[in-house]
Amino acid sequence: MSLKEYNLSTKPGWSLQERDPRVIQSFMPAWDWLYHHYFRVQTSGWENIPSDKKVLFVGSHNGGFAAPDMFMMMYDWFIRFGVERPVYGLMHPKVWQINASLAQLAVFCGAIQAHPKMAIAALRSGASVLVYPGGLQDVFRPHKLRHKIYFAGRRGFIKLALRENVAIVPVISNGAHDTLIVVADAYKMMQQLHSWGMPWLLGIDPEVFPIYLGLPWGLAFGPLPNIPLPIPIHTRVCPPIVFEQYGDEAASDRAYVNTCYEIVHSQMQQELDSLVRTV
Repeated sequence: MSLKEYNLSTKPGWSLQERDPRVIQSFMPAWDWLYHHYFRVQTSGWENIPSDKKVLFVGSHNGGFAAPDMFMMMYDWFIRFGVERPVYGLMHPKVWQINASLAQLAVFCGAIQAHPKMAIAALRSGASVLVYPGGLQDVFRPHKLRHKIYFAGRRGFIKLALRENVAIVPVISNGAHDTLIVVADAYKMMQQLHSWGMPWLLGIDPEVFPIYLGLPWGLAFGPLPNIPLPIPIHTRVCPPIVFEQYGDEAASDRAYVNTCYEIVHSQMQQELDSLVRTV
């Protein structure tokens, strides 16, 4: 299916109408093979998703740009609920800058701009939303931190849940961060070099500059795309987290937002610790 078949009236990622179940269905055979034969996924906890309510899925990213755990959880969603039941994922704006065609394919599968206005629009449409608050810093966190939940201190997802009165359903995984081995993040050093006049590749500030071992490069420098190693992945959908207070007032209370943030971070870390112990 060619991108030219679509007449987009808005900037990509800024509309809920671009999601196309036909495109999703066309990816299902490939995801099925990866799920059962390449990553050999084991999963649990899908009974924790309410059948009649929208939720905010909050995950911890793994495995570089390939993010195999995310795609395997998407496959699980479509197998269980069908390609017609909408779920939207917030995607970093830099993806459009790096590869617009690839970003557009993601849009057809339900990706939208990682902006509060789009998240709110998706939730108010009745759909659930998936967010990875840690972003690039999370997906390329060093291998020694692979069993740590990392949100990079971002709390916007908490304010979103409070304002829109939705439960948070954590999604975690183990194994995906072994599909490439991030040795270190050299971003601060590269940022210093940039301040001395070294231009960013493509003129885009990458926000991270990992040094990693993986396919196809062997030893890679920078946030390059990778082919994930065939490591078994275990995923889990955790019980919903419901806060005591909701609404604009709660979302504007910094202390309360911080408390909710710590609750989510702590519970997700406990769930991840448990998952790691069982595999």
